[in-house]
Amino acid sequence: MSAVWRASYAAVRRRRLQTFVIGLVVLCSTTTTLLGLGLLTAASAPFDEAFSRHRGAHAVASFDTAKASPEQLADTARRPGVVAAAGPFGQTVLEMPEDWLWMSAGSLSVVGRADPAGPVDRIRLLEGRWATAPGEIVVNWPVDGTPGPDRLGTRLTARGAPTLTVVGFATSTSKSAGAWVSPEQMDRLAPTTAQMLYRFTDAATEQELRTGLTAATAELPAGSLTTAQSHLTLKRAFSAQADAYLPFMTLFGVLGLLVSVLIVGNVVSSAVVSGHRHVGVLKSLGYTPNQVVAVYLAMVSFPAVIGCAIGTLVGNAAAGPILKAAFSGIETGSASIGIGWWPSAVCLVGMPAMVAVAALIPASRAHRLSAAQALTAGSAPRAGRGLRLQRRLGRSRLARPVSLGLGQPTARPGRSLLTMAAIVLGVATVTLTTGLTSTMVAYGDMRTSEGATRIDIQADTSALRQDAAQPGDGQTERRLLSLPGADRVTARALTKVHLAGYTQTVFADFYRGDTRDLAAEIVKGHWPADVGEAAAGPAFLAQHGLSVGDRVTIRLNGRQAPLTIVGELMEGNAKALAADWQSLTRLDPTVRATEYTVRLAPGADVRHYIESVEAADPALRPALGHSDSPATTAVVGFASVFTVLLTSAAALGVFNTVLLTVRERRRDLGMLKSIGMTPRQVMVMTVSSVAALGAIGGLVGIPLGIAAHRLVVDHVGVITFPESMKQVWHLPQLAALVLAGVTIAVLGALAPARSAARLPVSEALHNE
Repeated sequence: MSAVWRASYAAVRRRRLQTFVIGLVVLCSTTTTLLGLGLLTAASAPFDEAFSRHRGAHAVASFDTAKASPEQLADTARRPGVVAAAGPFGQTVLEMPEDWLWMSAGSLSVVGRADPAGPVDRIRLLEGRWATAPGEIVVNWPVDGTPGPDRLGTRLTARGAPTLTVVGFATSTSKSAGAWVSPEQMDRLAPTTAQMLYRFTDAATEQELRTGLTAATAELPAGSLTTAQSHLTLKRAFSAQADAYLPFMTLFGVLGLLVSVLIVGNVVSSAVVSGHRHVGVLKSLGYTPNQVVAVYLAMVSFPAVIGCAIGTLVGNAAAGPILKAAFSGIETGSASIGIGWWPSAVCLVGMPAMVAVAALIPASRAHRLSAAQALTAGSAPRAGRGLRLQRRLGRSRLARPVSLGLGQPTARPGRSLLTMAAIVLGVATVTLTTGLTSTMVAYGDMRTSEGATRIDIQADTSALRQDAAQPGDGQTERRLLSLPGADRVTARALTKVHLAGYTQTVFADFYRGDTRDLAAEIVKGHWPADVGEAAAGPAFLAQHGLSVGDRVTIRLNGRQAPLTIVGELMEGNAKALAADWQSLTRLDPTVRATEYTVRLAPGADVRHYIESVEAADPALRPALGHSDSPATTAVVGFASVFTVLLTSAAALGVFNTVLLTVRERRRDLGMLKSIGMTPRQVMVMTVSSVAALGAIGGLVGIPLGIAAHRLVVDHVGVITFPESMKQVWHLPQLAALVLAGVTIAVLGALAPARSAARLPVSEALHNE
C-alpha cells in the first residue's frame, strides 16, 4: 500500500487542476445534500425531542362535566392502551379584551392545574412562578418569544370574570391551554368542561389515536367527550413550513449528487484514457492490476475527502440562517433547530464512497489494460474513430476551425456523453430556477394589485377607548375613502376565536368593504361574501384536516357560529381563517376594525394621503404597505444559491473535459499551428468542440427542468398556485434556455481554449 500511496500522491500533484475540479464539485454537492438532509431532519426532530422530553400528550380531550363525573374521568387512565394520563382539570374559556399583554382580543382557553409537573404534558416555565393561589394566572407564551420580567404583575380583566394577575409565563409542548390557574381559582370560574391528557401505547397514526381514545372513553356516558386534539396535528403545524421547502431542497440535492457522479466518472475515465502510458509504466514496474486500480481510486478519493469535509463545514454554517428562514414564526418547544449529527456523518462517509464507486467503473479499464498495450497505445485516440463525421463536416461550408471542433466529440463518445449529461443537469437547474422565479414574480404582481399603491392603516384601539367621541367604524371607513387619492378601502378586524374540536385558539380575520384584492387570491371556491362563510390558506386547511365545503364552529364571547369553508386562499397564516364581517356581527357587534387597507388611484400622491389620514384622525397610523412574501424570498433565494453551485459544477465538468482533450491532442494542435492555424482559430475550434454538446444538452435539459418546476410548485405547501402562475414558459424564454447550455459549455471551455491557443509549436512537437 505504500507504493500505491506514493504513486497516487504523485498523480495528485501532477494533476492539480483535475484534483481541484473533483474537490470543488464534491464540495458543492456535499453542501446541497447536507442542507436537504438537514431540512428533512429539522422538519420533525426538534418536535419529537421536545415532545418526548416533556411527556407531551398524544391526545388532549375535553369532557362535558354535566355528563361525566371527575371519578369517571379519572377511571379512564386505567383503561387498556393508556400508558399515562393526567387530569381531570377544570377548563373554561375567557373572553379577553383588546390589547391584553399586547395580544389581540378573543377567546382564551384556561385550565385549572395545581403544578406544571405530572405524568403527561410537563409545562415549562419561562418567567416567574406557577399560579398557586386565587387571583393568579400563568399565560402560555410562544417559546421563541421573550415575555420579559416587566410583564409579570400585569392585571387581566376578562369579560364576566374576576381580575387575574400574571405571575408567570410558560409553554406547553402539547398546547393544552392558553393559560393556567390554580384549581381553587378554576372552581370560582365555574367551569363546565374538564380536560384529560393521555399518552397511548400506540399513537403513530390518526387511526391508532382514535382507537386508543375510543378504548379509553368506552365506559363514559354517550356525548361526554366534546373535543379531542391530536399531537399529530401539532407536528404537522410544526413541520408545515419545512415541508414546503423540502421538495426543491431534495431535488437540488439529487441534482448535486448526479453532477458529482458524472463529473467524477468523467475525470477518472479521462485520466485512464489520457494516462495509458502512466498505466503501462506502473505495470512494468511491478504494480498488479488491483494496485493500479487502487492508485486511481486513491487519486480521486484524496480531493473528494477534502471537498466533502469543507462542504460539510459550509453546509453546517449555512444551515443556521436557512433553517431559521424555513421555520420562521414556528414554535419549536424547548428544542433547538439545527442539523443533527447524522446528516453530517452520512455526507462525510457517503460522499467519498459515492466518488469511489463512480471512479471504480472507469478505473477498471486500467485493470484490463496490459503493460505492452498501454505503453504502445500512447495518448492519442484510436485511428479511424469519428473520421466519417469529420469528413462530412470538412465538405460542408463551415469554417475549418468550426468543422474540426464539431467533429472532436465523436473521437471520445463516452467522455462526450458524460460531459453532455452534466450540461443537461445544469440546464435543468437553470430552467427550474427560471420557472420558480417567474411563478413567484407573477404571485408578487398579483399581490400588488396591478401596481396600485397600498396603504396599511392601523387603528389605535386604546386611543379609541379613551375618547368616546371618536368616530365609529363605518364613519372612519367613509372618511378614508373620501380623502384625495383613495380608490377603495377594506376594513379588517382581527380577533382570537375558539375552534370547536381543538384546544388551541385560532385567529379570525373579518373583512368589510371592497374585497376585490382578497377575492383574487382564491384558487378554489369563492371569497366569503355572506354570513356563515369563510376561507383559509392551504397550511390552515392541511393542519386542521379541512377542505373546501367542510363546516367548522367558532366561539367568541360565549356565542358560537357555524362557518362553511367556501374558498381556499393562495396563501394564509397557518393559524388564521378569513370570514365576512356579517359573521363577526352575529358573534360580537361591538368589535371594531383593527386595520384598514386603502388602495390608491393611479398617480395619487402617497405622502399627501398619509399626511391627510394623520390629520383627519390621530388614532389612525398609516404606513406604506409592502407585499413581500417570506416564502417567495426563501424559495427564490434557495433556488438561486443552488443554481449557482450546480451550474458552476457543470461548467467545471466541461472545463475538465476540454482540458484533458487539449492535453492528449497536444501533438495535433502543434501540427495544426505549424501549418498556419492562428491562436484565435485554435480557440474557436476548442470552444466549438463543446458548443454542440451545450446546445444538445439545452434541448434535453429544458423538459427535465419544466417537469421539476411543476413538481416543486405543486408541493409548496404554504402556497397554492393557480394554473395561470404555473404556465410561465414562452417561446423567447425557451430559446434563451437553449442558449444556457451553450453558455455553460463555452464558459467551461474558455480557460483550456486559451491555454491551447498559447501552446508553443516547438513544445508540442519537440519529440518529432
